[in-house]
Amino acid sequence: MSRAPITKAGSERLRNELEKLKGTDRPQIIAAIAEARAHGDLKENAEYHAAREQQSFIEGRIAALEALLSTAEVIDVTRLAAGSRVVFGATVDLEDEDSGEAVTYQIVGDLEADIKQRLIAVSSPIARALIGKSEGDSFEFTAPNGVKSYAIVGVRYQ
Repeated sequence: MSRAPITKAGSERLRNELEKLKGTDRPQIIAAIAEARAHGDLKENAEYHAAREQQSFIEGRIAALEALLSTAEVIDVTRLAAGSRVVFGATVDLEDEDSGEAVTYQIVGDLEADIKQRLIAVSSPIARALIGKSEGDSFEFTAPNGVKSYAIVGVRYQ
C-alpha cells in the first residue's frame, strides 16, 4: 500500500482538528447525551437522537483522521530542493494567458486539498498538468468550463 503524501502544515491542521474533536467536541456531546437522557423517554426525545447522531459523526471523523494520519507520509516542503521545477508541495504563481488574471496554488495531498484556501490536490487535473513543469513554462489543461492556458510565473517551496 502506498502512503498518501501530506504536507507538514496539512498534517498539523489535521492533528489540531483531531485534538479538538477528542478534547472538546467529544466531551461536550457526551454531556449533551447525558442531559437528554435525563429528560426521560428516549423514543420521542429529539435532543437525544440529534446528540447521538452528532456523536456518531464525531467518532467517525476521529477514526478517519487517526487512520489518515497513521498512514500518511509527511513531507516537509521547505526541504525539497526542486528549484524552479514543480513537484508535490510547490506553491505556484500562475497567470491565465487569456485573461491575464494571476492566481497562486499550492499542490498538496488529496487529504488536505481545499480550493478555498488555494490548496489543490496532487491528483487534480491542474496539478497533474503542472507537475514536472518549470518556472517560465506554459501549459494547458481541461477545466470543467473548457481548456485553460496558463504561464508559470513563479515556483517556491515554503
